[in-house]
Amino acid sequence: MNPDVIITCAITGDDTKVTKSPHCPVTPEQIAASAVEAARAGAAIVHIHVRDPDSGEFSMATRHYREVVKRIRDSKVDVLVNLTCGMGGYLSIGKRGLADTPAAGTDFVTQEERMRHVIELCAEGVYRPDIATIDCGTLNFGDGNRAYISTPDYVREGAGILRDLKVKAELEVFDTGNLWFVKQLIKEGLIPAPAMIQLCTGIAWGVPADTGHLLAMVNTLPPDCVWGSFAISRMQMPWVAQSVLLGGNVRVGLEDNLYLSRGVYASNAQLVAKARTIIEAMGARIVTPAQARERLQLH
Repeated sequence: MNPDVIITCAITGDDTKVTKSPHCPVTPEQIAASAVEAARAGAAIVHIHVRDPDSGEFSMATRHYREVVKRIRDSKVDVLVNLTCGMGGYLSIGKRGLADTPAAGTDFVTQEERMRHVIELCAEGVYRPDIATIDCGTLNFGDGNRAYISTPDYVREGAGILRDLKVKAELEVFDTGNLWFVKQLIKEGLIPAPAMIQLCTGIAWGVPADTGHLLAMVNTLPPDCVWGSFAISRMQMPWVAQSVLLGGNVRVGLEDNLYLSRGVYASNAQLVAKARTIIEAMGARIVTPAQARERLQLH
């Protein structure tokens, strides 16, 4: 069991279904405010996607990330900022092969373009993130003909960019082969120690949210890494306990689950508070942002 638990709150993802929640933040001001509330509730890390303020659709615009980070920093609430680099990887396949591929819903771009906001914020030097995520493999993303494409060389390029920028890479693992490749990245010197690994479960069609699959991955983690896991939807809170029991950290938030209980929409702060209650009831304690920085060796 992990006695000292880092809580990450994933504030708002890229899926437009999240916007059906009355608590889903859309504008940079709303996203930052929700992140600050989550931090006050006990989150040491906030994981950020941004959206177009007018349409609510996902966005990759640096200006929106800049505003979110600025507002979080200006709040004077201490929290580690983790920016996604996952947008720009979707490829929708047509039914007639190359004749109608890429199909509607494709946003596929280069690895550097997926990370443009992080690169630009680091170059500006004012609102650089503490952490940025890399999706460590290709995944059949839900039913239909859409896949998320993250090839070995794309992942290598992303890891190298973050290493050179001195931004901590959070390595998102959606299946067992992704974890195998994370070990290869470490072997190649692309991931400074300690590796930060997020085991993402329950997302169709990646690794299922069940104890056996999670335990198998935990048993094959690289040594001395800092790891956490999460499950989506109704399994979010059971997974808080499951992850802590197996020695890991936890992630909650509206990106992964909209509900506090059946039919009751949650805010990010409420999800963090509920996770904190579970963690403390188990006899563990939550880690502060300062302690998380030390554990992750952020400088």
